[in-house]
Amino acid sequence: MRSVVAEADDGADAVLRAREDPGLDLAILDIAMPRRTGLQAARELSRLRPGLRILMLTMYDNEQYFFEALRAGASGYVPKSVADRDLVEACRAALRDEPFIYPGAGTTLIRTYLDRARTGDLPARPITEREEENLKLVAEGHTSKEIGDLLVISAKTVERHRANLLRKLGLRDRLELTRYAIRVGLIEP
Repeated sequence: MRSVVAEADDGADAVLRAREDPGLDLAILDIAMPRRTGLQAARELSRLRPGLRILMLTMYDNEQYFFEALRAGASGYVPKSVADRDLVEACRAALRDEPFIYPGAGTTLIRTYLDRARTGDLPARPITEREEENLKLVAEGHTSKEIGDLLVISAKTVERHRANLLRKLGLRDRLELTRYAIRVGLIEP
């Protein structure tokens, strides 16, 4: 049985109360909180208490706030307009360490993506198709010479692609490239 153990008047107070109560499992923050916004409080709470689950409750049904909330460390985003219907399920999902997207968000995000695709306004891919081919082969354990032979390029070009991948993705070595390739679904673990 879960219960409300603290309430806060603003974002700064929410951070203070979360610091004082190490048993706190879940924080529900409003994006428009006074003194420190819910987004600011979420960023600080994520840094101070990495295990604390955070939900954003907001009057804004806005894609930008949704992504900002996720970047700030929230595991869910619930507009006040649907809170009576979705807040309890969002809390349960957060406590199970599962993300929660309210049902209307999926449709909105997909529609926005498709509209951007039609206008050519999609964000750039982090790596090129050729770099992706190299990444897949590196992650599969091929040597630079083997990759060069498979892609009909020199081993030096393969190494240049690998260096570019490390730089672009902010990774350090072949092992991290392999982990990244697994995470994005290029290869199976």
